[in-house]
Amino acid sequence: MDARAIIAKLRLGEVPSADELAWFANGLADGVVSDAQAGAFAMAVCLRGLGEEGRVALTLAMRDSGDRLTWDLPGPALDKHSTGGVGDCVSLVLAPALAAAGAYVPMISGRGLGHTGGTLDKMEAIPGLRTTLSEDQFRQIVDIAGCAIVSASAEIAPADKRLYAVRDVTGTVESLDLITASILSKKLAAGLHGLVLDVKLGSGAFMKTPEDARALADSLVTTANLAGCPTSAVISDMNQPLAPALGNALEVSECMEVLTGRKGGALADLSIALGGVCLANAGLASDIEAGTTKMVEVLQSGAAAEHFGRMVATMGGPVQFVENWQRFLPEATVIREVTAPEAGYVTAMDGEALGLAVVALGGGRQVESDVIDPSVGFSDVVSLGDKVQKGQPLLRVHAAREEHATAAARTALGAIRIGGSAPEVPPLIHERIR
Repeated sequence: MDARAIIAKLRLGEVPSADELAWFANGLADGVVSDAQAGAFAMAVCLRGLGEEGRVALTLAMRDSGDRLTWDLPGPALDKHSTGGVGDCVSLVLAPALAAAGAYVPMISGRGLGHTGGTLDKMEAIPGLRTTLSEDQFRQIVDIAGCAIVSASAEIAPADKRLYAVRDVTGTVESLDLITASILSKKLAAGLHGLVLDVKLGSGAFMKTPEDARALADSLVTTANLAGCPTSAVISDMNQPLAPALGNALEVSECMEVLTGRKGGALADLSIALGGVCLANAGLASDIEAGTTKMVEVLQSGAAAEHFGRMVATMGGPVQFVENWQRFLPEATVIREVTAPEAGYVTAMDGEALGLAVVALGGGRQVESDVIDPSVGFSDVVSLGDKVQKGQPLLRVHAAREEHATAAARTALGAIRIGGSAPEVPPLIHERIR
């Protein structure tokens, strides 16, 4: 095998064989393939594409470039992946709810990317909690709590880690083939028996149009199923924050409100919908409706919260976190209301701008070495269609300094549009793909 020959094949519009793609993935993992060759490969795939067969072969090759987990548990190993949005903390609700419904959830998650928050960053807002664990620790927590939300080890899909870094600096992040292989290689390496995908659509998502969201959902579902993992997808709306909070500790607090039965809303509704699909696909419910009913039951009974508390404690967090989460979560030193400059209806929200404002507050990373402030962000955010009076709060800014709060408030005012008539609010779920 030779990297130059494989790249030349792609350049000419030919799809390399499964063996050639496996060789290239292993070369990415062990350093045989240079950065220049990795960049040329990514650009060739971006321009020429791989087709369905090639996409599956690359996904499996990247999955097999490192360790693969297997599970011997009394229930199926299930997981969920979101393509990223603002105020999207579904994983923290869904994982313990699925565990309470009889599944096991070995969730390998990521950190914030661009304007979107990261599940690991949210988890680490809980004092003492560690997401970087050994495989033995990971398995022990899944066994005890039924779920664990952890970072990928260096041994899981190392080809993806290498290729992702190259894509980030070569303008090839948008390739459908490379996105699909990147997402699924890590999930498939986790040894899952079922997967549900939440593909976001709207102003706060990476996919801004229905066509782009549908294309990605189709690619992910088809590839995962051909790779042997039963998978469905939901295309959900991200034209406004999913939860009325953006920022790590603030989103954890919203999740606790849902897990303890104090609050419903879009966060609860989407978690229940995704869970219903997952349970039905795995045979833990007779159909999606029965799976949805079971998800409602475990949230209302407190069983999901119990599993979350067990997970937090075994990952190093407070033992009584569920009972006293308000006391444990960090709070910002500056909290300021942003009020409506006029009366009217909330007609549009720029989710990407709001997400980037949280990053600027210190709630995300502008460079990899940045240390996150878990306490900052926005809370009590209004929703699309809300009727507001002049001077009524649109949201609250949580910041470390007054000048940071001022800048964030200015961004928030520019990101929330107020008009004279009520808008048509898009549905939470646009489409289901099985």
